[in-house]
Amino acid sequence: MRLRVEFTTEPFDLDEAPEHAVVAREVIETADLDEVDVGPFGNTAEGGADAVLAAVDALLRRTLTAGATRVSLQINVVEEDDR
Repeated sequence: MRLRVEFTTEPFDLDEAPEHAVVAREVIETADLDEVDVGPFGNTAEGGADAVLAAVDALLRRTLTAGATRVSLQINVVEEDDR
């Protein structure tokens, strides 16, 4: 099964990326995922279920430790035709 995760971390700071945002980027970019799109207002990543769920676990633990006060995420099952 393939999954797509979309997430944001808060609080926002448009002048400089907060530490929790930097950590989120690092977690997602170093995870074993097939597709990653990191942006200022939202991030997406896609891959096998085990890889996505492991990345989400690390994302939550590390961004909260780094100062995130809110992490919003959505996980969808991706059909092969959706790719």
